[in-house]
Amino acid sequence: MRNAHWLSDARRAVRRCLAAVAVLIGMSFVGPGVAHADVWGCQVLLCLSNPGGPEQYSECVPPIERLWRALRHGDPFPTCDFGAGGSRGTFASNTFASADYCREDLLYWGGPEQSELLCRAFGAINVDIDNQLYTRVWWDVGGQGTTVTEFYGAGSNQVFYDPTQSATLFLQQTEQQDGGSGGGH
Repeated sequence: MRNAHWLSDARRAVRRCLAAVAVLIGMSFVGPGVAHADVWGCQVLLCLSNPGGPEQYSECVPPIERLWRALRHGDPFPTCDFGAGGSRGTFASNTFASADYCREDLLYWGGPEQSELLCRAFGAINVDIDNQLYTRVWWDVGGQGTTVTEFYGAGSNQVFYDPTQSATLFLQQTEQQDGGSGGGH
């Protein structure tokens, strides 16, 4: 009886390996560049949607590091083709950070005479699932490689905010603090 169970498990393992090989062979006929780009884009989307951060798991480090390099060089954000049925409403998009699009706690005074409002992040990637913001990843925060991940999925306690309003809130808070002390920023 034990041999029959082992044989059944072995057959299933062989079938899974054959299926994986068939998929890889099929992808090579489609075009290796296109298939690789789609796989990379899907890896990126999956890793960016992780509430623990895009590089929490070692399998995510290579595709995410590749993403950071590509974005720093101005390359387009990768895409993920979900296939025939698709996954409508699931996508990610990058927005380069600035004083007009930032987290309030990442804003600071810099530039000449500390008179320019700047953002400590290089960009933010919004991941939507079912057309709802699921995660937002601020990347290159204070230098290459550092990220801040905000999780908005089920069970999240993250307070939703609009990054386009952060500068206004930051300036209001600065004015209130300056009003009490009589100093500049």
